[in-house]
Amino acid sequence: MPKDNGAVKAPIANKHHPGEKLVPTHCSYCGMQCGMNLRVNTATNTIIGVEPRYDWPVTLGKMCPKGVTAYQQTNHGDRLMTPLIRDDRSLRGTKEGFRQASWEEAYDLIVRKFKSLQDSYGRDALSVFSGVSMTNEKCYLTGKFARVGLQTRYIDYNGRFCMSSAAAGFLRTFGIDRGSTLPWTDLNETDCLFIAGSNTAECHPTSMFRIWEVQNRGGYLIVVDPRETPIARRADVHLDLRPGTDLALANCMVNLLLAGGYADEAFIGAHTNGIEELAETVKLFTPEYTSEITGVAPEKLIRAAELYGKAPNAVVMFARGIEQQHKGSDNVSAYTNMCLVTGKIGRPKSGVATFTGQGNGQGGREHGQKADALPGYRKIANPKHVEDVARVWGIRPDEMPQPGVSAYEMFELMTNKTIRSLYLLCSNPAVSAPNLNEVRAALMSLDFMVCSDIYLSESAEFADVVLPSTTWSEDEGTVTNLEGRIIKINKAQEPVGQSKPDWLMQVELAERLGRGDYFRHLTSARAINDEFRLASKGGYADYFGATWEKIDRQQGVFWPCKDEKDPGTPHMFLDKTFYHPDGKAKLCALPYRPPAEEPCEQYPLRLTTGRVVYHYLSGNQTRRIPFLHAMCPEPFVEVHPETAAKYGIAHEELVRLHTRRGEARFKVKLTEAIRPDTVFVPYHFGHDDSVNLLTIAALDPMSRMPEFKACAAQIERIAMASQSSPAQTGGFR
Repeated sequence: MPKDNGAVKAPIANKHHPGEKLVPTHCSYCGMQCGMNLRVNTATNTIIGVEPRYDWPVTLGKMCPKGVTAYQQTNHGDRLMTPLIRDDRSLRGTKEGFRQASWEEAYDLIVRKFKSLQDSYGRDALSVFSGVSMTNEKCYLTGKFARVGLQTRYIDYNGRFCMSSAAAGFLRTFGIDRGSTLPWTDLNETDCLFIAGSNTAECHPTSMFRIWEVQNRGGYLIVVDPRETPIARRADVHLDLRPGTDLALANCMVNLLLAGGYADEAFIGAHTNGIEELAETVKLFTPEYTSEITGVAPEKLIRAAELYGKAPNAVVMFARGIEQQHKGSDNVSAYTNMCLVTGKIGRPKSGVATFTGQGNGQGGREHGQKADALPGYRKIANPKHVEDVARVWGIRPDEMPQPGVSAYEMFELMTNKTIRSLYLLCSNPAVSAPNLNEVRAALMSLDFMVCSDIYLSESAEFADVVLPSTTWSEDEGTVTNLEGRIIKINKAQEPVGQSKPDWLMQVELAERLGRGDYFRHLTSARAINDEFRLASKGGYADYFGATWEKIDRQQGVFWPCKDEKDPGTPHMFLDKTFYHPDGKAKLCALPYRPPAEEPCEQYPLRLTTGRVVYHYLSGNQTRRIPFLHAMCPEPFVEVHPETAAKYGIAHEELVRLHTRRGEARFKVKLTEAIRPDTVFVPYHFGHDDSVNLLTIAALDPMSRMPEFKACAAQIERIAMASQSSPAQTGGFR
C-alpha cells in the first residue's frame, strides 16, 4: 500500500507570499500527472502561478516546461467566454461567421437540431466524439449522456488514437487492461529497463530521474526507436529499427530469451498458456533474419536479449511508437511475451508498463467512452455487463444501444451520411486524426455539429455551435495516472466568463431533451463520482472503494479497489493469477506483418511522427502559451544528412513531403539522430502545417488504431516540387 504522506486536502495559506493560497492538484497534460500547487490570489480569486509539490511520490517536485506553464491556459486571452453560433454554413471550416449567443439560445438550437435529425434519420444519426484529458467523472457522464441522453450507439474517443492498442494487447494477454502492473516508484529500483517506442525524455521527462538512477546503480537501459532520442543516446543498447518493424524485433527477443536459457519454465508451466505455439512462431526470428527486416545489427539484438535475460528484475515499457501501428495490439502482446517467458511480472521491480500519453488516458477508457465499453471496463456485448450498468442508470437492458464503431470509422460514417451530427468535446480531430483531408471533408459534410472547448480549436472551426468549457483548474474530480493510480484534481478558481464544465452542459442538455430524470440528481462532480464508482463496482476496473477521502489519505488509490477496507492494488498479479477464466496469462504467437505501406520507387522514405517536449497532442493548448510557442513555433522535418545530400536539400530549407493522401511543407532539420531511410515530423500543428494530412488510416483489426507511425513518403525541394504535378493539398481555412 502506498505510504500515507498526509496529502493536503484543502487550500492552505502561502506563507511565502501573503495574500495567496496554494491549491494542491496535478498537471493537466500527460499521464505522469505531476503534482503541483496552484498559486491563487485571494483578493481576485485568480491563478497567478505554480509551485511543484515535493510531497507527491511519483515525481517528487519534478515538472516539465508544459507543467510549469499549464496554469497560463486558464486566464488566457483566447479563452471562449460565451456560446457561439454560426448562422452562415458556407463559412464552416474557418474562424469566421460566429456570433455570441446566450446559453438558452445555444441549448434551444442544439435540442431542436438533435430532435429533428433523430426524427428524420433515427437515434443513431447523432454521434459523440470525446477525449481523455477530462476527469473520470466527465468521461463517465459523457458515455452515459450518449447512450441514455441521446440514445445513440455512436460514441468513441480520442484515446482510440493514443492507447487503444495497449488496451487491446493487455486484454488479450492478461484478460485486463491496466497500463502499468507496478507503481512508478519501483522503476528506479529495477535492474533493467527495456523501453520501446518512447521518446521518454521529451514526452514524459519527469520519469527520467528514475531511469537515470537505474543506470547509476549499475543497471541497464535498452531503447528501441528509429531515432537517436535523448534517452536513446544514453542507452546501453539502442535498437534503431525501421519504423513499423517492432513485431519482428519483439519476436526475436523472445526467441533469444528462450534459446539462451533465460526462460522461467516453472512460471511458464504454472501461469501461462501458449508456449508451444509461441516457441514455434519465434524460431524464424534469428538475429540475422530479424536484422534484414528491422535494420538493427544482429549483435545489438543479441546483447539486448542477454542484458534483459540476465537481469534479476526488469521492466518492459513502451508508448505510441509501438502502439500507433496497424499491428499495434500485436506489438504490445509480443513485447509483453518477454515478461511472461522470463517470469518477470507479478512481483515488485518487474513487470510491464506504458507511458500514457493523455492525462486520463487510463481512466478515460475504462468508464464508457469507448464504442463497445461500459463503466468498469464492461462490454456491451455481454448481457450481464449491460444488466449491471442498466440497473445503475435506471434503464431497461434492452434500452442500451448496441456497440458503435471506432473513431476513424465514425468519420467514414459521416461521409456516407449514416451519421448526420457530431457532439465533439475535449478533442481536436481536425489535427489529430489520420488522413486529414478525408476527416475534414467528413466534418464539412455534417448536417449539424456542436463543439465544446476552452479555445476555438481547428475542429471547432467546423462547428455550428461552440460551447465554452472550463479548464481543469476550474473544476474538480478524479483522474487515473499512468500507473493506474486514481488521484484528485482540485478546483483553484471560478470559471471565467460564462464557461461551464462539460458535465453540467450534459445535465442541462439532458433536461431539455426530455431525459432529465436520469441526470438531474447529478448536481456536482462529487455526485457523479458516487454514481460512477457504483457503476464500476464488480467490473474489472473496479473503483468502488476509491473514495475521495481515501485518495487524499493515501496519496492516490490504485485500482482495482473494491470496498472501503481495500487499500488498492499497486502491484498487479502478485498471486500470479491473471484475469482469463483459467487464471493464466496468454502467450501470443504472432506472425510478422509489415507496415501497411512499404517504401517504393515513387515513395522511397518512411515517415514517422511524434512529440516534442514543448507541445501536447494537437497543440490547441500549448501553441497559445508564449514560452512554449517561442521554443517550437512551427513544425519541422528531421532528415539525415545522407538523405539530404541525395536530394540536394540544405538545413532549414523548405521542402514538400508527399504521401498517397496529401502533401505538406516543412522546414528541414538536418540530424544524424535519425535513420537515412526515415523522416520525422512532430504532430502538434494545425491547418496546412499538420503532418496528419499525410498519415495513413490503416487500422489495427483489434484496437482500430490507425498507423500513425509508418507510411511511405517522398521528399522534394520546393523549387523542384513546383514543377511537378500538384498533389492533393490539405486544410480548410
